[in-house]
Amino acid sequence: MLKLVAAEGEINLKYLDESGFCLRSPVSYSYSPRGEQKRMEQKKIVNGKRISILGLWEPGEGFEYGLTQAGFKSLGYIELMNWVADKAEKELKETGRVTVVVQDNGSIHKSKFTQSHWKRWEEQGLIMFFLPPYCSEMNLIEGE
Repeated sequence: MLKLVAAEGEINLKYLDESGFCLRSPVSYSYSPRGEQKRMEQKKIVNGKRISILGLWEPGEGFEYGLTQAGFKSLGYIELMNWVADKAEKELKETGRVTVVVQDNGSIHKSKFTQSHWKRWEEQGLIMFFLPPYCSEMNLIEGE
């Protein structure tokens, strides 16, 4: 239903998800010649934490994202969504279209701290749409 409304140009539809990248390869995924023991030296990396990306994909329009070291927490998620809400407010004033963000039920998306921002975001034209639990395949960003 949302895709149809977006296709008609009545809303901006964005899909949100988080992904991460390690700064070094896990040893368990290396190769070695047959008969030789697998060996992979790892240099110590300062601040060798995971890099996480929180992306918003709008089909046919583009991709927006935020990066952090380690994983996103509620504060980082809210900071990114405040930026999206500011853009949504501008879009609402210029075109009358709201922005709908499709996302899973991650704890940072539904924390009490995050929920305290929902009303203001809605007033700015940013609507949160939560997928049913365990239905990540319905989030189109998963395949991108």
